[in-house]
Amino acid sequence: MAASPKLLNDPVYGFIQLRYADFTRVLDHPWVQRLRRISQLGLSHLVYPGAVHNRFHHAIGALFLMQEALDSLREKGISITEEEYRGACLAILLHDVGHGPFSHALEHSIVSGVHHEEISTLIMNELNAQFHGMLDVAIEIFNDHHPKGFLHDLVSSQLDMDRMDYLRRDSFFTGVSEGMISSERIIRMLNVHEGRLVVDEKGIYSIEKFIISRRLMYWQVYLHKTVLAAEWMMMRILERAGELARRGEDVWSTPALAPFLKEDLDRARFMADPEVLGSFCALDDNDVICCIKAWQDHPDPVLSQLCQRLIHRRLFKIELRDAPFDQDDIAERLEAVSKAFGLSMEDASYFVLHDRINNRAYSTASNGIAILSKNGTVRDVAAASDHLNLSALSMPVERHFLAWPKEIPPRPNAVKG
Repeated sequence: MAASPKLLNDPVYGFIQLRYADFTRVLDHPWVQRLRRISQLGLSHLVYPGAVHNRFHHAIGALFLMQEALDSLREKGISITEEEYRGACLAILLHDVGHGPFSHALEHSIVSGVHHEEISTLIMNELNAQFHGMLDVAIEIFNDHHPKGFLHDLVSSQLDMDRMDYLRRDSFFTGVSEGMISSERIIRMLNVHEGRLVVDEKGIYSIEKFIISRRLMYWQVYLHKTVLAAEWMMMRILERAGELARRGEDVWSTPALAPFLKEDLDRARFMADPEVLGSFCALDDNDVICCIKAWQDHPDPVLSQLCQRLIHRRLFKIELRDAPFDQDDIAERLEAVSKAFGLSMEDASYFVLHDRINNRAYSTASNGIAILSKNGTVRDVAAASDHLNLSALSMPVERHFLAWPKEIPPRPNAVKG
């Protein structure tokens, strides 16, 4: 007797049915279950206490939206075989499987030059071998090698099921209502033209709301200045721990995190050494937090101070502005930290953070959101919209930041962001 489809209860969408019972084989794999221990929003819970959902939640939600989108397209007469339906569902279910703990902090500190999407492909290939070709079509769709390009668009584009779910889910858990998009209406407006995903003309206002919501969620949640300070503090912690470990100092670590501290595991190593992938898939948020708690008592003052501050939420003050900070600004902060904490200028640099961020809600450069009019013509949403701000939203907004410990006196002539 065949196994019946599984029901999952989701706080955002209610009951979600896994249409294919054998998908539980994929969901139950340790490398996928690991997503339960990877936070969806990293350190955002330090600002929004409810933001404690994980990437497993998001994968299930994106799968639900994919099933809804495929059903809607089929109702409009779009040919989608059962094999393609399964492949698209598996592709979206596994689209984030390559994320590491606090992934953006990890990708900029102890894992260099390899993007989480590349790691997702490596993991999917390995799972495919273990499941004897079950993911063949999913991998084709994920990498945009399938002849029906609209299936890839549903997985990865500027209007994919990934973005649709994370906006709604992150809005729900943070309480930031600006992210509450009308995913049901958008899905009903989806169509296919010349093999790629488009939106019927009457759905244009829902798309405008989607783009605006994304811009607002970036400023209010993803690039919130306090979250930014916390993530950069974590990056500096991991960099310092790796620096100490690689020069032979004793830095305690969980077995999963140890290889990433002691070795330079770059893109080439990921591609060439299967053991590196296995080590990565053993790593989750718990390893990083456990180590940071332990490092609070490390004899290295830089590492211990940074860890104590992050664990006890004594986060850095951060200043944002449109223009870059000049070297005099940065040097003044370094000198102030060096003097206050009795550190060398090199060590003081771990306490003075500076870089730039950008927020681009939509890009017209390539693979934009196409609007299909009643007469059959297709235009980019920025050109088709009568919303005066939509073209402006396609322009990247860049801001620069400078952060340092709060107890250091304010920067002379500081300009508020």
